[in-house]
Amino acid sequence: MKGPRGWSFRGVAVDARPGSLVTIEGPSGSGRTCLLLALTGRMRPTEGRAEVGGLALPRRMAAVRRISALGPVPGVSDLDPALTVAEHLRERALLQRRFDGSPLALLRPRRERAAASRARVEAALGAAGLDLDALPKAGRTSVRDLERLEALRLSIALALIGEPRLLAIDDADLKLSDTDRAEAWALLRSIADGGTTVLAVCSEAPGGTVAIRTTASETETGTGTGTADETDTEKGAADALAETGRA
Repeated sequence: MKGPRGWSFRGVAVDARPGSLVTIEGPSGSGRTCLLLALTGRMRPTEGRAEVGGLALPRRMAAVRRISALGPVPGVSDLDPALTVAEHLRERALLQRRFDGSPLALLRPRRERAAASRARVEAALGAAGLDLDALPKAGRTSVRDLERLEALRLSIALALIGEPRLLAIDDADLKLSDTDRAEAWALLRSIADGGTTVLAVCSEAPGGTVAIRTTASETETGTGTGTADETDTEKGAADALAETGRA
């Protein structure tokens, strides 16, 4: 992908099976977020091709967006600090029911639809390991009062409400203590073990992942193929994101 300030990423090659934990490891400004957004159908690459869940990119970007979900991605899917945890969950459930559900589901009685929505939310919270009763004010806790790991769990729960096949997370290990970082990676592994492919940007990937490593000069994959010229900065990545208008 090339933006106004140069290449965001180039020559990347990776092969991951469903249910894999894929990490994009590297310093800030090395094209990590652009690669994550391209692989989830949110940014159109300049050249090359990819296949996600059997769907070809860039030709079927809209279809890839339907099977993927974004966890926390700064500037794209941020949590609103003024809203409570319950408000975030309720909003996401309503949007899921209105825009992502089957048209036939809208014909079901309202009570059934509400029960199904509650079940999805509870399942997502369980998968994300977020216990509302353990929060200072339960569901009424404001996002601004959440610890970093709690906010990460909430973002993941919101993404999982749509039952995606691919979950993408930016800055998965940012501002986490060693203990919280271990908990975060254990959470992402458990989600992958459940069959959802996880794509996580990080500064340092743990062992046992399908790793894509970016540096200021090249990208190489844990599967042994691919190099890239990485001359972009975070400003260049932001410019490329604004240029596509597809976030």
